[in-house]
Amino acid sequence: MRPAVRREVVGHLQVTHGISERRACQATGFGRSSQRYRTRSDPQVALRMRLKELAAARVRYGYRRLHVLLRREGWILNHKRTYRLYRDEGLSIRRKLPKRKRAWRYRQGRPAIGGPNEVWEMDFMSDGLFDGRPFRILTVVDCHTREALSLSPRATFRAYQVVEVLDALVRLRGRPNSLRVDNGPDFAGRMLDQWAYLDGVKLDFSRPGKPTDNAYIEAFNGRLRAECLNASWFLSLADARARIEEGRCHSNEDRPDTALGGLTPRAFANQAVTARELA
Repeated sequence: MRPAVRREVVGHLQVTHGISERRACQATGFGRSSQRYRTRSDPQVALRMRLKELAAARVRYGYRRLHVLLRREGWILNHKRTYRLYRDEGLSIRRKLPKRKRAWRYRQGRPAIGGPNEVWEMDFMSDGLFDGRPFRILTVVDCHTREALSLSPRATFRAYQVVEVLDALVRLRGRPNSLRVDNGPDFAGRMLDQWAYLDGVKLDFSRPGKPTDNAYIEAFNGRLRAECLNASWFLSLADARARIEEGRCHSNEDRPDTALGGLTPRAFANQAVTARELA
């Protein structure tokens, strides 16, 4: 039994039966010195308040990402203290669905990703405005740096509009070697196929019913849904564009990614470019 619980039991016996502290401790086998002990450690009120503020602002962040944000602000602490305060303040995230384990593997033949801008993944998401009008979001992610290259909300998407987004990215970053997409009808049109052929980009389709083939974009879409879409109330399509672009900038420049060693995608990309120049 934890000391805090034993102290509560001793106090309950004293009040209920009107006995002394000595007799209550004898009955429970709890030392009187332990009963009277009061901690002298720093309550760390300022740190607790800042941790609660960060957790309130980033409701889907666990203690590890919050720990990175605290260290970034100059707090001197290790992850064990962050976890203890995180648990004491009741900030743990409840998952709506149980975590399931699945046995799967990527299909054979995919080469390893060696650097930035080699492989992109692309997918569609759906959401709605405050009045129920639906819109779609075209998401494009760099598989190596985890950067969100483009988040484009529109009421509807035509094939030529998808090509326009890709052309803008190619002018900005250069063309990728491969573009991973799902096996649905959205990306099976002739216009996208023609764009890929003329630009020398390989279209890499996932297997039907295997979203894990495009795990990077699926993971990013899940974070975007939890941290931006579900936390926002879009008044218009222009409002949605502004908020989603703000979420993209936050994801690239501020959000620590555990898969990148706690770096942000932009910092990891800059590090990769520097390493390539020095090589």
